[in-house]
Amino acid sequence: MQNANLQRIETLDTALANQIAAGEVIERPSSVVKELLENAIDAGANSLIVRVAQGGSTLIEIIDNGTGIHAEDLALAVMRHATSKIKTSDDLHAIASLGFRGEALASIAAVSRLSLSSSQDDSGVGYQLEINGTAFNHQQVRACACERGTHIRVQDLFFNVPARRKFLKKPSTEFIHIEEVVRRLALTYFDVRFMLEHNDQIRLNLPKATTGTLRLQRVQQLLGKPFAENAYWIDTEMTGMRLSGWLGHPSDARPQADLQYVYVNGRIVKDKTISHALRMAYDGILHGHQYAGYLLFLEVEPETIDVNVHPTKSEVRFLNQRSVHEFVRHTAKEVLAQFQTAVADLAQAMKKLPPNQMAKQQPTLQETLGLYQQSEQRSEQAAPTFNDGLTTNFNQSDVKSTTHYAPQAHKNTAVPQFQNALQSYLAPLREVDPVQSDKKDEYPLGIAMAQLHGIYILAQNTEGLIIVDMHAAHERIVFEQMKSSWDQPDFWASQQLLIPKIISLSEHQIEKFEARKMQFLKFGLELDVYGQHELIVRGVPAILQHADLNRLICELLNDLDPSDQALGLLKKRDQILAGMACHGAVRAHRQLSLPEMNALLRQMEQTAFASQCNHGRPTWRAFPLSQLDKLFARGE
Repeated sequence: MQNANLQRIETLDTALANQIAAGEVIERPSSVVKELLENAIDAGANSLIVRVAQGGSTLIEIIDNGTGIHAEDLALAVMRHATSKIKTSDDLHAIASLGFRGEALASIAAVSRLSLSSSQDDSGVGYQLEINGTAFNHQQVRACACERGTHIRVQDLFFNVPARRKFLKKPSTEFIHIEEVVRRLALTYFDVRFMLEHNDQIRLNLPKATTGTLRLQRVQQLLGKPFAENAYWIDTEMTGMRLSGWLGHPSDARPQADLQYVYVNGRIVKDKTISHALRMAYDGILHGHQYAGYLLFLEVEPETIDVNVHPTKSEVRFLNQRSVHEFVRHTAKEVLAQFQTAVADLAQAMKKLPPNQMAKQQPTLQETLGLYQQSEQRSEQAAPTFNDGLTTNFNQSDVKSTTHYAPQAHKNTAVPQFQNALQSYLAPLREVDPVQSDKKDEYPLGIAMAQLHGIYILAQNTEGLIIVDMHAAHERIVFEQMKSSWDQPDFWASQQLLIPKIISLSEHQIEKFEARKMQFLKFGLELDVYGQHELIVRGVPAILQHADLNRLICELLNDLDPSDQALGLLKKRDQILAGMACHGAVRAHRQLSLPEMNALLRQMEQTAFASQCNHGRPTWRAFPLSQLDKLFARGE
């Protein structure tokens, strides 16, 4: 006799199957907004209106002016796996659209009350259908008043899936997620107008940004003024790849990774390959708990990327992952490494010139730095035609770098011509301040005047007051010197101490030293065991003569790994050197002479990343005369 408890296999009801499928695509109201906006962009829309109520739980309305949907295709549009974007399996290997699965409308319709209207002409007449979570087949399509494009209303999201609805957060929280979706699309589709309303109030109004200046204004509106003003603009390409966008200034780093936007072929992604490459580029500049901001656009050949990895299309897979990683890391590192404090200060000084002086110098400025309009013209051109195939091994000679200067917008990478023009650009500054009592007008960080509490250097330049944290600044200088001299034995040559120093350690620390003795020698530290719980320091490299050897050696005992070979030590190089530089830098409360202070300022002007110490703290701050005058109410 057949067991009545045996379960038989049956085909799921269509509505239930769609609800299950919706669970993969529609997580919350923002998921609906994302899918519908991507469909609208794929349809060629350049104007998008988004209206939501109660965080999207009661209403999500999307109006676009795209190509619309044919009347005979409306019923198909809400069926699963029905799409106009791919035809054959070969199309999956070169996807250029944002959507392609044909699941969005079906998934949304399965868990909401959906109204879909569309027109493909300017007659003012379109066609409409309505679905209330079930009965997908034999939908009645009827004529309606409709402008060219598509108009979708999604009401009562998850009304028929109460288990999902109860997990929604409060309306204000859900709206934050919706706003972020619109923000992400607006940061790459600059030629599209975006309007976002919540509870009948306009929250975002972004007109089309068809020029570089307008794009920058949109970036500033969405990501903030500090990011837009201080970020580095880059535009670099090699065979089969191009990277452009903005790299955030290290001084604007944040405690969380909430200002990191990466787009691959116009699609925002969270990719471990790219994020790791960018972390490596900022390595040694930011503190371990800080995160740089960036807005970057990577373009690759569609055949070299798989976007069909995740139902929400938020992840991608690269065919040549290693090449992509090295290209992004090298490009970002090169841009960051070219930054000099002197260049940034000079750019800021140029902005503060009186109008008559700026007008007088304008032709020369344009000739030397180049106009940002070059970047605008480049961005308005069609996407580049890539050569066939990607290089397997990264070749620096394949890279073509271009840098642009945006007045009051970007602090850009310093090309050699920019560095060579340094003195010529100081001429207008001399005209502004005719006082020539010292050389403060020749140096961006000015001339030292005094030391405050043995911690800060006070200097003046043509623009006002500069305050420098001398330990933090010297720490960066020493760190960069150590990095550049890593492979130079003479730099690490040990110098004998006149009086050897005895350091007390625990028995366990002595054992750790025995296993790491050769690595200490690599850094010019001549140490020997001296008794059961002591080490004797006989020699150190010149750069560590004034270091706190007790603390330094204890830290190195923790950082160095006896199993590390040369490659392992190289990977940990920056971490180790950063700690050594901290101990090798001039200490707080040490009195410096004016020549010593000025020497430190000049070194800062020639040191990369001199605006931050090895822990990400600022090394100096500028206070222009206009700010000081306002502080003391001068001229009021």
